[in-house]
Amino acid sequence: MERLLPIWQRLVITFVAMLVASYLAGLLWVFLTGWEMPSYVAGIVGGVTTLPVWELLKRFRPK
Repeated sequence: MERLLPIWQRLVITFVAMLVASYLAGLLWVFLTGWEMPSYVAGIVGGVTTLPVWELLKRFRPK
C-alpha cells in the first residue's frame, strides 16, 4: 500500500502556494501597469496555480 502525503498537508501546501502566486502576480501587475490587479484576476491566478501543485503533491510520499 502506498503512503501519500496526508490530505491536510497537501491542503496547507496548496493554500500557501495559491496565496504566494496571487501575491506575486499582484506585485508584477502593479509594477507593469501602475494600478491594482482586479480581484477576479488574482483569484484566477491562484486557482490555476492550485491545480498543478495539488497534482504534484499527490506524487510525493513521506520519508
